[in-house]
Amino acid sequence: MEKFDNASLFKISYGLYVVTCNDGEKDNGLIVNTVVQQSSTPLTLSVSISKQNYSHDVIKSTGKMNVNCLNTDTPFDIFKNFGFQSGKDNDKFKDVFHWKSQNGLAVLSGEIVNAFFSLEVLEYVDLGSHGLFICKVTEATHMGDEPSMTYDYYHQNVKPKKQEKKKGYVCKICGYVHESDTLPDDFICPICKHGATDFEKIE
Repeated sequence: MEKFDNASLFKISYGLYVVTCNDGEKDNGLIVNTVVQQSSTPLTLSVSISKQNYSHDVIKSTGKMNVNCLNTDTPFDIFKNFGFQSGKDNDKFKDVFHWKSQNGLAVLSGEIVNAFFSLEVLEYVDLGSHGLFICKVTEATHMGDEPSMTYDYYHQNVKPKKQEKKKGYVCKICGYVHESDTLPDDFICPICKHGATDFEKIE
């Protein structure tokens, strides 16, 4: 029997980014931690996005996206806005200051972003739960020298600490708490996209 310890995944270092796109009617965006430079000549990046996210289908259809590199000044409200709700049913940019890059997609304020990349999709790879977009860089801009936000920094310094024990179910992967007496079998974690089998009841 293979041994698989989910806690080992926390030892992989990640950055945190807001990936933006447009469905033809409104701007959209989501939090991702899977942006990787794949080559320098030509300059290519890969971005993995869960198929549960509305942005996955938008980017697959339009073939373009922007990657906003968040810095350590990014407040928790940005993560709530772009990570805890679906852009299919909500306007995530309603109260968020932004401007447009040459490809017409949203770029967030330089107060919380230290660089952005405009990407054109070259290839799509189906990875099961996620789709991998391999992209060429069409625009890249340095916007500040503040340190980049990492997954570890977010958990240690940005994500609110638990004030009291909550009633419900906690995700064993990312720590998200679903406050409810029951957990549907088809429940998907809004943060890490793992299913109900990766939740345990808070006793």
